[in-house]
Parts: sequence; structure tokens; C-alpha cells
Amino acid sequence: MSKSLYTTLEIAPGASEAEIKKAYRKLARQYHPDVNKDPSAEEKFKEINAAYEVLSDKEKRAKYDQYGDSMFGGQDFHDFARGQGGNVDLDEILRSMFGGGGAGGGFGGGGFGGFGGNAGFGGGFGGGGMNLDIDANVTIPFAVAVLGGKHSISLSGESFDIKIPAGIKSGEKLRVRGKGKRAGNQIGDLYLRIDISPNNEYEREGDTLIKTFNVPLYAALFGGKVSVQTLEKEVTLKVPENTKNGQRFRLKEMGVMNRQTNVRGDLFLKANIVLPPVDKIDPALVEQMKQSLPQGA
Repeated sequence: MSKSLYTTLEIAPGASEAEIKKAYRKLARQYHPDVNKDPSAEEKFKEINAAYEVLSDKEKRAKYDQYGDSMFGGQDFHDFARGQGGNVDLDEILRSMFGGGGAGGGFGGGGFGGFGGNAGFGGGFGGGGMNLDIDANVTIPFAVAVLGGKHSISLSGESFDIKIPAGIKSGEKLRVRGKGKRAGNQIGDLYLRIDISPNNEYEREGDTLIKTFNVPLYAALFGGKVSVQTLEKEVTLKVPENTKNGQRFRLKEMGVMNRQTNVRGDLFLKANIVLPPVDKIDPALVEQMKQSLPQGA
């Protein structure tokens, strides 16, 4: 019995859950349209996500293992997808295969389409061709964009929480199922374009975060420990003697999650040397500094 979903993920039919996930991540990185500019990469990427939606779900996988590609009318999945005109609707495929509400959350997981803003394979047309989808903008806090989490929104008199994946960028879109317009027993989806509130404490450069922190003159000259509040927790940084203004300290994997590679970036703490007011320094020490400190470069 042909089982082309396994071929799509380049694994054997007896593959473990861990092997399925590993294969998916590898192929998703390889064929993501933001990385792979080959014209065929996007369709391959869609097929990979569709295969993973089935094989990562125990019940769906068991049913597919029972019937194989007969679920696609005897075609392998690649040919079946091409037969849809290149505009594969994952939900429609899963509904036809398994019945009910399809994947339940789009192939990005958590109730949204989204792999670099790819909100599912097709549109949400129902009710005799009427477009029931809604497009809207939402602004989320900087910390939620970096760390992920829930964010409450209000739309058409209804308030509900949405799940924000860690590492999302401004301009990406999230798909929220069942929050679109209604027509009879059909209901569309809500597509949210993400904007991110600025944060005066942080700069974001791709997956890297940069935060300036104050270092007392004593610690800069002679070394010491400085407490710094990050987005996640307070850390204690050991500052070496002779620390320079603008010197950076790396906190590994405390930056932004890369949603393509599933690898987190770094946080760099940038030193700002804080000089004490001269009138707060002992006058005798001030005179001694005037005599001893070098002038000029």
C-alpha cells in the first residue's frame, strides 16, 4: 500500500514521533520560502506541512496507515496536491480525509496558521463562494513578541485571547479559526497582521536583542557584580575591571526565537558607565584625581 506522506517527509512508515519531528524541522528549514528562493520551494513547503499535520497526530496517522494513499483517490500526495491547481487547502484535505474540523489549528500549531506568516494553504471561502474571512491589525507588547504568550483582543464586540508564538515579527500574519464572518452554517477565519510596540530598553536586530545597562564607576574601574533585569528574569553580571563604556556582554540564547530554525538568538548587554557627580566626591579625592588622572587621549 502506497503511503506517500512518509515519502514527503523522507522517513520510513515505522518512524518514531521524534524522527517525524526531526525530519519535519529539517525539511521545513530547507524549503521555507524565506530561505529557499526556488520557485518550487513554496509548494514543497506546503506539502511538508500537510504531511506533518497528519503524521504528528496519532489518530490521523493511524487512519492514514490503515488506508494509505487511497485517501487521495489512489494518487500519491504530490500528484494530488498538484491536482488542486497548486493552491492546496490543508483544512479541506484533512476534512475530506478525517471529517470534522480539519487540523484544528493550522499547520503552525496553537490555533493559527503561521510559518513566517504563511496563514494556511488556501482562503476561507464558504457560503457559495462568499469570502467570510476578516483581515485586521493588532499591536502586541514587545515582550510578548519575543517570548510568546497570550494577548487579549476585542473584535466586533467580542473579546478573546490569541496565542502569540515566540519570535514573531512585525508584518507577519496569524490565522485565528472561526472568528470570521458567518453565512448560514459556514464561518470564516480572522487574519491578524502583527505590529509590535517599541520598547525603549531594547533594540532588536533579527534574532539578537541589545539592552543598555548602567555600570557604576567603581565596578567599571575595579570590577564588581551588577544586577540587570531582562525580559525573563533578573541576572547578576560579573563586570571585569577596566570595563569600557559601550562594552558588550553576551547572554547566550536569551534573545529572540527564530521560528524557521527553532534556535534562539542572544542578548547583548551594553555597558553605560555612570560617573558620580563631582560634588558628591570627597574634596581631597577630587584634588588628588586632578593631580593624578591623565589629561587628553
